[in-house]
Amino acid sequence: MKTLSLIGSTGSIGRQVCSVVRRYPEKFKIESLVAHSSAELFLQQVTEFLPKYAVLVDETAGKQIADKIPAGVRFACGEKAAEEAVEYGEIAFIAATGFAGLKYSLKAARLKKDIALANKETLVCGGELVMNEIKGAGIRLMPVDSEHSALWQALHFRADAPFRRLIITASGGPFYSYTKEQLQTVTPASALKHPTWQMGAKITIDSATLLNKGFEVIEAKWLYDAPLEKIHTIVQPESIIHSMVEFEDGGILAQMSYPTMELPIQLALTYPERFDCGLQPLDFEKLGNIRFLPLERKRFPCYDLALTAAEQGDNYPCALNGAGEIAVRAFLEGRIAFCSIAETIEYALEKTERVCPDSYESLQETDARARMLAREFVESK
Repeated sequence: MKTLSLIGSTGSIGRQVCSVVRRYPEKFKIESLVAHSSAELFLQQVTEFLPKYAVLVDETAGKQIADKIPAGVRFACGEKAAEEAVEYGEIAFIAATGFAGLKYSLKAARLKKDIALANKETLVCGGELVMNEIKGAGIRLMPVDSEHSALWQALHFRADAPFRRLIITASGGPFYSYTKEQLQTVTPASALKHPTWQMGAKITIDSATLLNKGFEVIEAKWLYDAPLEKIHTIVQPESIIHSMVEFEDGGILAQMSYPTMELPIQLALTYPERFDCGLQPLDFEKLGNIRFLPLERKRFPCYDLALTAAEQGDNYPCALNGAGEIAVRAFLEGRIAFCSIAETIEYALEKTERVCPDSYESLQETDARARMLAREFVESK
C-alpha cells in the first residue's frame, strides 16, 4: 500500500485524487490532508479518509469545523501546519494552486519524498531550484498535467530519455478563432466555458488566454532538461492527443484518450503499474476528424509573454506567474477586460528587475513585487 500526503484536497485535482483512493482503498492511504478554506467539503474528506493529520490553511474556516473533526485525527490550521503535513506519507501529492505550491514541493524534495506534481507554479517559478533539490535527493517526480504525463509516458517514464522534439498539444480554448474585436467582448462567464476540459477557474482562464500553454513549455524545459527550441506546441481542438514525442529516427509516439484527468492522476500514483480507472475506451470509428492547427505565438499575447519570460530566464517566469494570478483574479472580478490580462502581465514584466533566484525567499520577493506591479496596473485602468 502506498501512503500519501494530499496538499490541495478540495480543488479539482484534489477531489479526483480522492476518487482514485476511493476506487483502490487497498492500494492507497491518505495520511495527511490539506485544503485552504473549503471547510465543509474538507470535513467530508477527513471523515471519509480518516488521515492522521488534517490542516485547513484558513484559520477562520478552520474554527467552523474544529469541533467536528473525527476522533483520532490530529487537526490544525495555518501555513506552518500545512507545511508540516508534507512530512506524512511516502508520496507528496502537490495539488495546491498558485505560488504557494512551490514551498510544499521544495519541502517534499528536502524530505526525500517522491512527488506527484499537479502544481504548475512549482516549475514555472522555481524550476532550477526544485530540480536541483530533486536530483540531489534522488527522488522521483511524477508529472500530473495531462500534457506532461503524456510526454512522460511516451518517454517510457524516463526524464532523461533522448528525443528530437517534445510536441505539446493545446485545445486552443474557447477563443482560438476570435478576432481582436471579438476578444474585446469576452466575459468571465464565457471564458470559463472550456470546450473540452472541466477545471478550476484560474487554469480555465489561463487556458483561454493560452498562458497555460506557455507555462507548460517552461515546465517541459525543466522536467526533461529540454532547450526551448526542442519544445513545439500545436493546437489539437478535440483534446484526444495529449502530447507527443518525436525521436531521432523520425518516429513519433502519442498518448491518446478522451479528455480526463483521472488517467494522469491515477498513473502518477500507480506508476510503474497501470490499473483500470474507469476511462471510456476510444471509439475510433466515431471520432471523426482529429485536427492539428498552428499555435501562432504573436496571435496570443499571454502565450508570447510566457515564451519571452522563458527565454529571459532567471526570475522572469516567476514574475510572469505572480502578475498572471493578479490579472486573472481582476478579470474574474470584472475589474479589467479579457485583453487586459496580457497588458497587466506585460507591464509587470517590463518593470521586473533581473535576479538569479538562489532560494525560495528570493523567489518570494520576485512574486511579491510582480503582484504589486500587477495591482498597480489594474488600479490604473
